[in-house]
Amino acid sequence: MTSLADALLRARAYDLEQPRFAGAPSHPVHEPGVLLHLHRRHEPGTGEARTGASGLLVMTEHSGTHIDALCHQAYEGRLHGGLPVTSRVQTYTGFTALGIDTVAPIVCRGVLLDVAGALGVERLDPGHSVTREELERAAAGVELRPGDAVLVRLGSGALWADRPAYEAAGGVSAEGSRWLARSRPRAVGADNLAWDVIGDPDPDLGSLPGHTILIVQEGVHIIESLFLEELAADGVREFGFVCLPLKLRGGTGSPVRPIALA
Repeated sequence: MTSLADALLRARAYDLEQPRFAGAPSHPVHEPGVLLHLHRRHEPGTGEARTGASGLLVMTEHSGTHIDALCHQAYEGRLHGGLPVTSRVQTYTGFTALGIDTVAPIVCRGVLLDVAGALGVERLDPGHSVTREELERAAAGVELRPGDAVLVRLGSGALWADRPAYEAAGGVSAEGSRWLARSRPRAVGADNLAWDVIGDPDPDLGSLPGHTILIVQEGVHIIESLFLEELAADGVREFGFVCLPLKLRGGTGSPVRPIALA
């Protein structure tokens, strides 16, 4: 235990979360994203020297840096494992199966696939669909192992403050998702809005094919809107990965603050 503690103290913690604020990039179906309003303030006349402030936080589960639960996606009326979406499973107050509260803390080996860096560019072009070959090129020299968290960098994480530019970023193609799924990762993630290329449906699976392949078919969690610039700048390709979803009972996802330890 002492050696583990020493190793953790020596490691750098890379913060992989994007800042949360009203008006931050968001998929249209998850608007308004994040709203924070003070409902208690530090004001005079309370009768004592100490004052307290607190805020009201309103946010969708899938705003900002977040992880998808396995109940987040269904295909032909069935969730992961073939579970039918019925009124007993999908209730007004959340899901009774495969909710985000069933996801254990994710502590595993992480791998960065810097696709933009492997292609020799600062960031991929808007709407770029990352192919299997591009992922393989980014993975050269690194073994993908079962249980890994595989993070894909497009370079768009640097555009978070420019909402239109960030939302125009591309994503991972269906063939790329299938290739990654074969290594049996515990989770995948990317520095874009929705992992997939928004508005680029697959002829067989329809919109957001990676969500169907990874979540419904393979039971792999997807983490979206990651910040991967510092990892890439330091040339970090393998690291300890920690991601802790909130225990939102029956939730379809959760905001997270993932870190990489290297």
